[in-house]
Amino acid sequence: MKLVTYDDGKVGELRDDAIVELDVPSMREYFERGGAAPTGREPALADVKLRAPIVPKKFLHTAGNFREHEEESKRVGWSHEIAPWIVFFQNVDAIIGPDEPIVYPEHLTEELDYELELAVVISKSGKWFGPEEATDYIGGFVIFNDITARDIQRREMRSGVFSFCKGIDTFCPLGPWIVTPDEIGDPHDLQMTLRVNGEARQESHSGNMSVTIPEIVSHYSALGYSAGDVVSTGTVSGVAGFSEDAASLYLKPGDMIEAEIEKIGILRNPVISWQEAHGEPAPPRVAW
Repeated sequence: MKLVTYDDGKVGELRDDAIVELDVPSMREYFERGGAAPTGREPALADVKLRAPIVPKKFLHTAGNFREHEEESKRVGWSHEIAPWIVFFQNVDAIIGPDEPIVYPEHLTEELDYELELAVVISKSGKWFGPEEATDYIGGFVIFNDITARDIQRREMRSGVFSFCKGIDTFCPLGPWIVTPDEIGDPHDLQMTLRVNGEARQESHSGNMSVTIPEIVSHYSALGYSAGDVVSTGTVSGVAGFSEDAASLYLKPGDMIEAEIEKIGILRNPVISWQEAHGEPAPPRVAW
C-alpha cells in the first residue's frame, strides 16, 4: 500500500485517486501502533495537499553504499574520500514534502547540489539485530532528495565530519508517500532517476549498492530504532559537484527537481530564492 500524510497532518492510504483516511494522529504513530482503522472518510487525491509522509524521531543518514558515487568523486579530485559505512543524523526540521520549495540560501552557499536516495522507514522499535532479521523491521520505502551545499561540505570535511551542509532548512525533501514492502518486491531491483528541468542528471539502479538494504539496517541497529525512524541508503552517481563542469549544473532558483524511483513514484520540488520565500533579501553573506 501507499501511505500518505496530507493537509493538516491527516494520515491515509492512497487507493487510485482517493485517500482512505486512517484513524491515527500521525504517520509515526501509525507505525508505533502497527496500523490503524479507516475513519470512513475518503477525500480525492486532487482535493488534498500532500505533506512529507513522515517526520521521524531519528533520521539516520548513511552514505558510501553506492561505490559508483565514490568512483566519480575520484575523477574530479573531490577533497575527501567517500568511505564505506558513513553515518550521521539528519536535521528532521529540514524535512519538506512533495511540491514544497527548496529555499536557496545564497548567504550560505554558491554550490547547491542534489542527491537522489532510496530511504527505508523502520516499522518497529529494536536494537542489535542481524541482516537476517532486518526485513522484519522494514515498514516501507520513500524517496529522499539529499540537498547539499558542496562548498560548506568541503570545509566541514576538514574535520572528518559533516552535517550542516545537508541540514539547512528545506534541504530534506521526502515523499511523495511511503510504499510498503509488499508493493516494492525486491528493493535492489529499482530504477533510479533524478531530473532537473526535465534533463536527466542521475540515472542508476538500486542493485548497484555494494551492500544490501538488510545489511545497512542491521549495521546501524546498534543505535537503536524507534518505529517510524528513517534510514537513507546513500546516493548514486551523477551529482553536480562531482561532474567535470559542476558550476553549470549546480541548482539555482527557478529549477524544478524530479526525483524518481521505480515502484514508488516521483518527488517534485522547485528551487526558489530567499527573496521569494521570505519577502526580503537574504541576510549578509556568512562564511562557513
